[in-house]
Amino acid sequence: MTTEITRTVRVHADDVEANTRRGGDIRTTLSPRTTGCTSGFGGVLTLAPGEHVTEHYHPYSEEFLHVVTGQLEMTMDGQPVALGPGDSLLVPIGVRHRLVNTGTEPAHAAFHLSPLAPRPDLGHVDTERPARPEQPNPPVGGAS
Repeated sequence: MTTEITRTVRVHADDVEANTRRGGDIRTTLSPRTTGCTSGFGGVLTLAPGEHVTEHYHPYSEEFLHVVTGQLEMTMDGQPVALGPGDSLLVPIGVRHRLVNTGTEPAHAAFHLSPLAPRPDLGHVDTERPARPEQPNPPVGGAS
């Protein structure tokens, strides 16, 4: 059986606003808000040298991270994991995690979270004060 693709939904990172609430430049490109998808959301992130994404966890979603360029360190429940280009990492549901660029060049990574939380406001729990708490969470859309 062949599945026919009936629509193509392409989103370029430059077409979505950067979110810097937890640090870095995080762009949610594929989400219920941008594409109408229903199983998760994902996008790209850039961290300058020494920059970090503040610690948080996801009570409903696994997070998949793939490093494209740069040197990163993900601390998961207090345990550091060094990551470089080509490395992929699974952050299980409920695991506290914090990402930092440990290199001297900007780091770029792609991420995906799945499944979706029942509501967007339940998707992230901050365990460290966000870098820019005045900013909203990334607008992923979905049930509200």
